[in-house]
Amino acid sequence: MTERELTAAGITDPRLRADYAHCRRLNARHGRTYFLATRLLPADRRPAVHALYGFARHADDLVDHPATGSSTADRARALSALHRNLQNGLRGDPSPEPVVRAVAHTVAAYDIDHAHFADFLTAMRMDLVVTDYPTYADLRSYMHGSAAVIGLQILPVLGTVVPRHEAAPHAAALGVAFQLTNFVRDVGEDLDRGRVYLPADLLAAHGVDRALLRWSRDTGRPDTRISQALAAAAELTRGVYREAAPGLAMLDPVARPCMRTAFVLYGAILDAVREDGYAVLHRRAVVSRRRRAATALGGLARSVAARLTARPPAAPRERTPQPAQKESA
Repeated sequence: MTERELTAAGITDPRLRADYAHCRRLNARHGRTYFLATRLLPADRRPAVHALYGFARHADDLVDHPATGSSTADRARALSALHRNLQNGLRGDPSPEPVVRAVAHTVAAYDIDHAHFADFLTAMRMDLVVTDYPTYADLRSYMHGSAAVIGLQILPVLGTVVPRHEAAPHAAALGVAFQLTNFVRDVGEDLDRGRVYLPADLLAAHGVDRALLRWSRDTGRPDTRISQALAAAAELTRGVYREAAPGLAMLDPVARPCMRTAFVLYGAILDAVREDGYAVLHRRAVVSRRRRAATALGGLARSVAARLTARPPAAPRERTPQPAQKESA
């Protein structure tokens, strides 16, 4: 299937095909829900999504899964090196990183704003030093780079039936909703990394602080205050999904089944957390295979119908990489 996708996307260079295949493997291994939804895109658009995911995953791994013995300073240097490699790649210079070569090709093909990647890497650097967020406003500032820009990066690949700037706020909101969902599900795992992403003021409103979370995680004992705080965080997240929802109808019809499937499956994670009694400090909530399969099959039916009625897609523009735009550090 990889070969067919790459051929459909017009990617013929053997090295570049290998780079995209590497990104696809990262997506399949680490982003199960996202990868499942991506399968509903037309074949020619999937490699670009894999490249965007692969780059983001590689950067995230430098922060959260470094080589044994790596210090914070080592991880900061690795991120800086990745940023330099990306800047060089966007200028058309050779890069030693497969994910950079693939994503630079995608950026050129779909005319994606370089600033989105600078903002993303800034958020990754924050994860090296910031361990909690006093307010939701503080968290949203972080999530602009860690999540909103992911939605903005993928929007040109998906395509829209309205001017792109009209769909952009909804795409950004969907990226935030997905990440907030992960924060609710992964409270325990994040705590083990020394981070609490849920805003301190939201937790405090229910009598929860880091010490109580740590106690519950270490002892395996529940606490109603934690359950109430997590329920509030889940409701906050559902509100962001509502912000994002109007954007689904603004997408190219052949891309809508993909994003609607992702929308439903990520939202179902919140349902799974609730159904498991908000026990995320003690075990990971998962969406049942039956529900995942049913959602995917529904998305597949909509995808087939959309492609049967769609006009033949225009091939992505192959652009010569331009000089890098000015980026924030």
